[in-house]
Amino acid sequence: MAEAADFQGMGHSPARRRLRRRACLIAGAPLLAGLLAGTAAAPMAHATPSATAATPTAAPTGSRTVAVALDTLAPGAPVQGDTLTISGTVTNKGKKTVTDAQVDLRVGPRLYGRTAIDDAAARSGSSTSDAAPLGGKYKVTFPKLASGIPQDFTLAVPVNKLGLDDEGVYQLAVSLTGQTSSAPYPQTLGIQRTFLPWQPEATEKRTELTYLWPLISSTHLSAETGSDDQQTPVFENDGLAEELAPGGRLEQMVSLGNQLPVTWVIDPDLLATADAMTRSYRVRSGNTTVAGTNQAVAVKWLNALEKAVQGRKVVALPFADPDLAALAHRGKDVSGALSHLQPATDVAGKTVETVLHVKPSVDFAWPVDGAIDPSIVDVATSAGAHNVITRSDSLQDNLSYTPSAARPIGGGTTAVVADTRLSTAFQGDMTAAGSSTLAVQKFLAQSLALTLQEPDNQRSIVVAPQRMPTAAQAQSMARALRGLDAERWTEPSDLLTAAAATPDTEASTKIPSASRYPKKLRDRELPTQAFLDIKKTQNRLDNFKAILSSPDRVAAPFGNAIGRAMSTSWRGDQGSSQQYRDTVDTYLLGLTTEVQLIPKSVLTLSGRSATIPVTVQNKLVQGVQNLVLRLTSDKPSRLKLDDGAAVAERPIKIDGGHSQSVKFTGAGNANGPVQVTAQLYTQDGKPYGSSMTFQVKVSEITPTVMLVIAGGVLLLVLAGVKMYSQRKRAVARKAAAERAETGQEHTEPEQPSDPTPDTAPESADASGPGEKVDR
Repeated sequence: MAEAADFQGMGHSPARRRLRRRACLIAGAPLLAGLLAGTAAAPMAHATPSATAATPTAAPTGSRTVAVALDTLAPGAPVQGDTLTISGTVTNKGKKTVTDAQVDLRVGPRLYGRTAIDDAAARSGSSTSDAAPLGGKYKVTFPKLASGIPQDFTLAVPVNKLGLDDEGVYQLAVSLTGQTSSAPYPQTLGIQRTFLPWQPEATEKRTELTYLWPLISSTHLSAETGSDDQQTPVFENDGLAEELAPGGRLEQMVSLGNQLPVTWVIDPDLLATADAMTRSYRVRSGNTTVAGTNQAVAVKWLNALEKAVQGRKVVALPFADPDLAALAHRGKDVSGALSHLQPATDVAGKTVETVLHVKPSVDFAWPVDGAIDPSIVDVATSAGAHNVITRSDSLQDNLSYTPSAARPIGGGTTAVVADTRLSTAFQGDMTAAGSSTLAVQKFLAQSLALTLQEPDNQRSIVVAPQRMPTAAQAQSMARALRGLDAERWTEPSDLLTAAAATPDTEASTKIPSASRYPKKLRDRELPTQAFLDIKKTQNRLDNFKAILSSPDRVAAPFGNAIGRAMSTSWRGDQGSSQQYRDTVDTYLLGLTTEVQLIPKSVLTLSGRSATIPVTVQNKLVQGVQNLVLRLTSDKPSRLKLDDGAAVAERPIKIDGGHSQSVKFTGAGNANGPVQVTAQLYTQDGKPYGSSMTFQVKVSEITPTVMLVIAGGVLLLVLAGVKMYSQRKRAVARKAAAERAETGQEHTEPEQPSDPTPDTAPESADASGPGEKVDR
C-alpha cells in the first residue's frame, strides 16, 4: 500500500515540554495520571486502598458522559499571527448533572505521515487524551451542565500560544473535564479530536491538485411525449426541480463551484433534462399527467451554470452516465449492448455545446468508485476514451509516498488515479456542523501530509468525490477547497493537465484482475436481464422507426430513454430500474399498435371471382410508409388470390390519423370455408404488429345452375310481354266504347295493329272502360 513507511512520532521541543509542565501544574497530578493512563475515570490520589476497592474503577457514565461538537475551526490552516477560534457545543448525555465543568484545548504531538493521521482519526472521540490542556485563560467554565441541555462555547487562542514547532500536522482536541455526584473528582467526561495543519510558509514545490466537480442526477425524463406537434416531454417525477431550486443539491453545486478552482464533470442527460424543463412539460401523476410549473427554476439554474463554466475545463461523460462496470460484467454478452456507448459519447459533446456553449472533453471514462479490471477498461475505451478515472484503492502502489495520478496502462490508455483518502473525505453525513468541521480538517491534514512526503518532488494529485454529493457534502467540499486558497502546499490544476502529466516511473501500472473487483460493487450492478430488456426494446424501436415518415420524432426520445435505462444511477435500486424499463417498452408497444389491421367478420365469396377488402388504420400523428400488407390463403386449392397465387401483397402508405382500405382479388375453385391471414411487414421482411385472421366462405355456381337461372328469367320476360299486350287491347276497347256512347263518332275506326312490346307507349292515362277484348 502507498505510504508504507509512514509512522507516528512525538514532538519533544523545549517549548512543548515547558507547555506540558505548566499544564501539569495547573491540572494537578491526579488528573494527569488519569489522562496518561487513558482510563475513563480514576480514583482520587489520596484514596485509601479500602476506599478504592469500595469505589468502582470507572464511573457509570465515564468519558462518554458529555458529547463535544466542534462547529467551527478557523482558520483551518493558520499561520503566524493568526488567532485560532473554535466554537461548538457540549451536551451532557448522562443522567446526573456535571459540576465544575471546564472546556479546554489540547495540542497533541505532530503526526508523521498519512497513515498516522488515519490511525489518530480511528481512535474513539470519547477516549481521553495524552496531552495536557492549555489552561490559563484559554478555557471556558460551566458551573453546572444539566442533562440533555447543550451549552455553547468558544475558544480563541493566539497561534503562538499553541506551542507549534516544525511544519506538519498536529493533533488537536477539545475536552471537557468535570465531576458528578457518583464520581466527585476532576475527570475527562468528553473529548473531540481533530487535526491542525501547520505550514506557515509555502513549500518549495507545491502539489498540483485537481478536484472533480460532478454534476450528475438520477433519471427523471420518461420516453413519453405529448401527442401534439411540440412533443411535450413527460417527467417521471418533479424531483429535479427540488435539486435545481435555491438550496437544492444541484443549485448548491453550481453556486459553490462557481467560486472554486474545479474541473466540471457533467452528465449531458442532466443538461438535456433541465433544458426540457425550461419549456412546457408534464409530470406523471398516477395514471395521468399534470402540467409542470418549474420552468423558471430550470432557466435560472442553466443560466447560472453557463456563466460558471465559461473559461473553465469541462468534461462530458457519455450521455446518461452508463454503468461501465455493469456493461463489462453483465452486458457485453448481450448482443448490441456495447453499441450504445458510441452514440452516447457522440451526443454528449453536442448536448454540452448546445446548452452551455462550451466545448467539453469527451475523452474520459469514469467507472463507479474508480474500480477497474481488464474488462471494464476495455469497455470504457470502446467508445474512444483514452483516459479512465480510477482510484488508488483499485490501482494500488507499494510506495512510501503518493505518486502522480497519470499512469500509462497500455494500448494508448492512461489511468488517472484519484487519491482514495481525499476522494472519500466527504462521503459521510455532513449535515451536522461538527461532522463537516472534522472532515474538512482531516482533508487539509491529508493534503499537507501528502506534500510533505516528498517536498522536493512535485506531484499531480486528482480528487474524484462521490458522483452525487448532497448539498451538505458539497458545502463541506467547498470549505476544504477554500482552506487551500492560500496555496501554501497545493496549487489548483485541471483534469486534462493531470492526465497529461509526466507519469511516475515507480508507480504501478498493473490493472487489477477481475477477482479483485469489490463484491459490494458487483452486487449492485444492473443484472443481465436489464440488458436483455434493453435489447428487446431497441429491436422494437428499430422496426417502428423503419415505417415512419418522420422517424426522428421517436428516435430521440426513445434512444435517450434506452440510454437512461443503463445509467449508473440505478445501482442498488433494481426495482425502480425494472419499472423504468417496463414503462419505456410498454409505451413503445402502445405506439406501434396505433398502426394496425381492422378485424373482419366472415366474408362470403360467391362465384369465381370477387374482391376481398382489408383495412389498415394509422392513429399516429405522423404518416407511415415502407410497409407491405401480405394476404395468405390457408387453402389455395379452394381460394386463390390475385393471379392464382396463395399469397398477395400490397404496399402501404397512410397519412397520420387516416385509414386505408386495401383490395385483393379472390378466385374460388371449390365450395367451403377458407382461413385467410393478413399481416403487415416492414420492407426488410420483418413482421410488424399482430396478424389478423378471418374466414372466407366460397360458394361456387355451376353451368347447369346458370342455365336454370337463365330459363327462369326468360319465362318471366315472356309473361310480362303477354300481360302488357292484353292490357293495351283492353284500353283501346274501352276508349272506343266511350266515344260511341257520346255519339261523337258513328263509324268504327280501323283497328290498328298491335304495338310490339319494344315500341308500345307505357302510359296509364290511355286506358278507358268499354274496350272490347279480342282474344
